[in-house]
Amino acid sequence: MSIATGHVLALNTGSSSLKYGLYRVDGDTCEALLSEQTESAGAGSDPVATIVGSLRDRGLPAPDAIGHRLVHGGPNVRAHARIDEQLMVHLDEARAFAPLHVPAAVQMVKRCRVAFPGVPQVACFDTAFHATMPEVTRTLPLPADLRAGGIERYGFHGLSYESIVRQLGDAVPSRLVIAHLGNGASLCAVRDGKSIDTTMGLTPTGGIVMGTRPGDLDPGVLLYLMRERGFDAKRLETLVDRESGLKGLSGGTSDMRELHKMDNTASHLALDVFVHVARKHIAGMITSLGGIDLLVFTGGIGENDAVTRDAILAGLQWIGNFDSRVIPTEEDEQIARHTWKLATA
Repeated sequence: MSIATGHVLALNTGSSSLKYGLYRVDGDTCEALLSEQTESAGAGSDPVATIVGSLRDRGLPAPDAIGHRLVHGGPNVRAHARIDEQLMVHLDEARAFAPLHVPAAVQMVKRCRVAFPGVPQVACFDTAFHATMPEVTRTLPLPADLRAGGIERYGFHGLSYESIVRQLGDAVPSRLVIAHLGNGASLCAVRDGKSIDTTMGLTPTGGIVMGTRPGDLDPGVLLYLMRERGFDAKRLETLVDRESGLKGLSGGTSDMRELHKMDNTASHLALDVFVHVARKHIAGMITSLGGIDLLVFTGGIGENDAVTRDAILAGLQWIGNFDSRVIPTEEDEQIARHTWKLATA
């Protein structure tokens, strides 16, 4: 095997699932040899043992490199990077910015070090794509001493947005809005292939309505709950990460497929709020771009829920003519490409 070609294990540890795949990477070509998903990143006593078993059962080779999706790199890491001890320190610092995502991903890095000793590992950050955002969109309206501590708009789903831009290739328009709609959901304004604005902020909790997260929320609500209901930080974290969004609105489910089947007052409200908020934020991204040439839907809902897509588009007819497309996200392929490039640099 030449250094130009290798087998990369891509691990995508999300807030509600663990996706893993083995890819044969040759230059910019990325061929999937295995692609699996579990409902929970913590499924089983050791998910790495499950991965090793899947490779063995299918007669697939051990990986030459391992790539991890890291939602947040914190204020000190803004680019994909090979994992070393210094980066592990930064990842430990980044836990505070994405407590729902980063700890599970860091644990996967440690487990892979044991299961695949000596195999290079690479961290691919969802925040990296948004490093091109200008100061006016990065800045949150807070005092300077807080902003100096890394409190700003970082943006997420960057690997997904990268994959859409890559798939569009030379056809990428000057003014592109990408709607990554899934259990986690966000929007991105892309000018000439680069992120200039996005809906998520300091953490993956802000922006549009998600499966279990509320998106943008009046901070006074949290102060009220602390003052009048006795909520502490842990209780607030559970509320905004696991109990809100579609789940909170519907009274129990975050699954858009189930909401369409329920056909009751709560499910109708959840669907209507999701669509309404998505429309408003898409209009905001269009404002940042000064217009729109193309709206791309991706993610689990964006790719598979035509009813929701059509409802969103119906509320944007006032904008005038623009194209819309559905393009499947290729986050894991992006992880594999970045990983092999950095592992062999």
